[in-house]
Amino acid sequence: MSIWTEAAEIPLTGGDVTDGVVRVGRTVRRPTRPSTPSVHALLRHLEAAGFDGAPRALGIDESGREILSYIEGEAAVRPLPAYAVTDAALVALARLLRDYHDAVADFRPVGAIWEDGSNCGPVEVIGHCDITPENVIFRSGVPVAFIDFDLARPTSRLFDIVTTLRHWAPIADPLDRDPLQRTVKVGPRLRLFCDAYGLSPADRLRLLPMARTRFDQSYLSTRHKAETLGGGWATLWANGVGQRIRRAAAWLDANEDLLHEHLI
Repeated sequence: MSIWTEAAEIPLTGGDVTDGVVRVGRTVRRPTRPSTPSVHALLRHLEAAGFDGAPRALGIDESGREILSYIEGEAAVRPLPAYAVTDAALVALARLLRDYHDAVADFRPVGAIWEDGSNCGPVEVIGHCDITPENVIFRSGVPVAFIDFDLARPTSRLFDIVTTLRHWAPIADPLDRDPLQRTVKVGPRLRLFCDAYGLSPADRLRLLPMARTRFDQSYLSTRHKAETLGGGWATLWANGVGQRIRRAAAWLDANEDLLHEHLI
């Protein structure tokens, strides 16, 4: 028997669109996709660059599933724990994302295949593009790693930042926020994240317009995947993700001037 299959399989839940994810000992097994070789190349690059905030790619098992290292800690699944919505956690998240972007800045894959998804801005890095609370691992209340790189793709740093802030500031209608996020002051949290990341003044001015574009593209992309791929994407759409995106865009329109004051 392979050393990779001696332990029992423990289902891992929390993700929205990928089924069949299990823990086996100190590894995680996931169904492969056409993009899996490219994602593994990305993870190997991060390992070589000394970035510790991502799983290690360990190959493919006898069942055809990808093997990743298991990262000890807790994913910030909803309802969010109190430690996940603190200013300190937001600052640490911004610095972790900056470290990731810097580590991947010189990654130049040849012939790579990535999952389709929305994008805007010049290609600067291979972004994670899905830094939701469920995809961030915490230890002792501090974010230490990103998981689930399935939606990684060429994009700009700012696009990846906007996608992250959508969930963590959050740029969302209070109706759709996690209970502990409903009363937070979003403007100051945008500023805190941008300061911790070291975002340039020019990109701060572009952040909210890109967020608006991101909402429009995300709505169309998610609807298309629900219609063509079904599965978790269809469930996500049926559960109202489209309406939540539209409400977030409307909330941004209504509050843009106030939010902008914190970014200049």
